[in-house]
Amino acid sequence: MELLPKLSQNLLEILNDEEFYDITIEVGNDPYVRIFRAHMVILYYRSPYLRRIITLTTNKRKNDGILSHIKLPNISPEIFEIILRYIYSGEIFISLNECDTSIIIKTLVSAGELYLQELIKYLQSFLIKNKSEWMEQNFDIVYNASFENDSFLDLQNYCTDLISKQPDKIFNSLNFSLIPEKLLISVIQNNDLQTTEIQVWDHVLKWGLAQNPDLPSDPTNYSKDDFNTLKNTLKQCIPFIRFHNLTSKEFLDKVFPYRKILPKELYIDLLKEFLGNDNKKSGKSKPRMNKEISLITIDSKIISFQQAELILKWVDRSKIGNKLTSPCEFKLLFRGSRDGLTREKFHQYCDDHSRTVTIVKVKDNNEILGGYNPVEWRSYGGDSITKDSFIFSFNNNNNDNNSNETENYILSRITNENHAILNGSFNGPSFGNTDLIILGFLGNYCRQKSYEKPIRKFVHFDIEECEQVNKKKKQAIAMAEENEFYSKLCVAEIFRGAVDEKSEEEIDLLEECYFC
Repeated sequence: MELLPKLSQNLLEILNDEEFYDITIEVGNDPYVRIFRAHMVILYYRSPYLRRIITLTTNKRKNDGILSHIKLPNISPEIFEIILRYIYSGEIFISLNECDTSIIIKTLVSAGELYLQELIKYLQSFLIKNKSEWMEQNFDIVYNASFENDSFLDLQNYCTDLISKQPDKIFNSLNFSLIPEKLLISVIQNNDLQTTEIQVWDHVLKWGLAQNPDLPSDPTNYSKDDFNTLKNTLKQCIPFIRFHNLTSKEFLDKVFPYRKILPKELYIDLLKEFLGNDNKKSGKSKPRMNKEISLITIDSKIISFQQAELILKWVDRSKIGNKLTSPCEFKLLFRGSRDGLTREKFHQYCDDHSRTVTIVKVKDNNEILGGYNPVEWRSYGGDSITKDSFIFSFNNNNNDNNSNETENYILSRITNENHAILNGSFNGPSFGNTDLIILGFLGNYCRQKSYEKPIRKFVHFDIEECEQVNKKKKQAIAMAEENEFYSKLCVAEIFRGAVDEKSEEEIDLLEECYFC
């Protein structure tokens, strides 16, 4: 192994030597074209794609004595230079941590075109481990790249997992309207999508309207051609929306105004299913996995929706097996990597906020620590008294990918409520006298004293990330909306029995009588 660096160096010297090259490679398109000199024997054995091209080229020119020449118009000269040096040396001569992530993506795509499997594996691993934030912000670029080549399985799995667990990051991205139809369908047909069906409909509709910016904003002003335009845009998406998982109110308020874009059979079926069904879901569609988790909204880079749900149950002191019944939002107040990982920044963003959850990612392992503070954080005043605080830990170090990430936890409730919360400018979010001290004057540590049990084996630890979220209930439906909804239902019950075996024109007439 000690001889390999010298071999790599010698091969690079061969690449830079102009005397013995036997092939030229024209890379890029006008006006950005560059000619590279290389050696067929190295290209032949390092890249299956180049092997095929070289074989075809040499078979044509083996008797004419002309120097072999190939073209790679789909790769930029800058990217090919990186790849060519890798082909010769087995090394990447750019700093992946410092270079623009889009360069890494382009290098990966080009490596896929040349079938450089070792480089493909390495670049995928680097992106997932080190560039996740960039990839979330530029998800459409990453998704499109991941499905350009069947060899990008790791990146494809990453995208699928992100779609399932954090669909809002895709739906709410600035470039959501620019994503291709294929990606949108992939998102909405995912059984593990952790969002409500009405949100799926809202975002599909938003995407369809963005593809047709000339359509009126109010569907009551649509012409027949307008409806047909939107219908044609969304015809591949509609079959994957599970309308039967909506409530009757959601159907009437959100879907009904756009009813003319639905297939006639589906629309009639939905009318009969919903309009005499009070405010309940019909249950006719297969529910998405983890449906109850969609009641929770949380912006966290540390915990999953399942872990957020478990924390919420601890806050409410409900049984672990119980289903969530009311929606809840965990609003992000503070994130160390964004706002500054210091106790001063913590107090700047979090003081005077109550009902907060502290979430900490321990450095160099998968351990998560945290606590719930029902009272306000303060930079002064010593201890806060409460009987409802608790601290916790999740140990995600289990290497079994099928293990439940909410199984390995420790919950420790307050036993000495006079010392539940430690306030002061000399530390960040801290619980008990020493039970969980974050960003303290003496560092980060856990030593059980005021809570019922320790939450980790070792006392001291370093933190990689710290978040503070604020628990809030989502806004309830206004009473006026409820009254309007039930008025619609009374009329809808009459309409419900009148749609069987009717033509489209007859249904339109009935709608004018009963709904307009």
